[in-house]
Amino acid sequence: MAVRGIEASPENGEEKIELRVDEKIQEGVRLFRQKAWDEALKEFKSTDTSDFNYEEKIELAYYLGLCYTKLKHYEEALSFLEQVVTSGNDILRVFQCRMTLAYIYVITKRIKMAEYELKRLQASGLESPLLYNTLAYAAWLQKQYKHSVELYEKTLEIDSDNATAMNSMGYILADTGMDIMRALRLCRRAVDYKPQSAAYLDSLGWAYYKSGEVLEARTWLRRALEIAPNEEEIKRHFKIVTGDTM
Repeated sequence: MAVRGIEASPENGEEKIELRVDEKIQEGVRLFRQKAWDEALKEFKSTDTSDFNYEEKIELAYYLGLCYTKLKHYEEALSFLEQVVTSGNDILRVFQCRMTLAYIYVITKRIKMAEYELKRLQASGLESPLLYNTLAYAAWLQKQYKHSVELYEKTLEIDSDNATAMNSMGYILADTGMDIMRALRLCRRAVDYKPQSAAYLDSLGWAYYKSGEVLEARTWLRRALEIAPNEEEIKRHFKIVTGDTM
């Protein structure tokens, strides 16, 4: 889809925090950092925890939760991430795990649970572009378009170059007809930041279509479809604008 409110969510989160690594799980962490998720998971699951203290068990739960998230085994991920959240010993790690929980709840359509986690984070004062982008995405899923735009505005107040917020807000403003000209400006800026993003190219093409510039719309949507030929939303937009498929 063209709205990418959680595009930068837990996929990158763990890399932004300097993590301690217990020597007993070093090999699993090495594999994890190499993005060898399956191998890392096997290593963590085979770890002998009989002499682990409480902190070591929480560290292992943290990595198990992230591995399961990467592998899209969301129900398994939830149980481990909850262990980390309830431990409450590492504020940054709890923040990251709450964000990951919210991410899982959003993409599994448990929106109220996602909002609960996100509002807990907001109340704690640990605000970030990712937090507002995810809240905005959850609002968009519930068709709360004006509220979603307001939340993307908050992202841009914190990070004026946040391409995810620019693209997503631009798409909403165009798709709903709230502000077509601003939508075009935002979508152009997002494409300038990530010219090979099919989602961003799609948003720009759709904004041109909504503005009545059909030839421009075709150009950008064709580029998006060339990059992501199996993306259903892009195919739908392209068919609407051109009346055919590639």
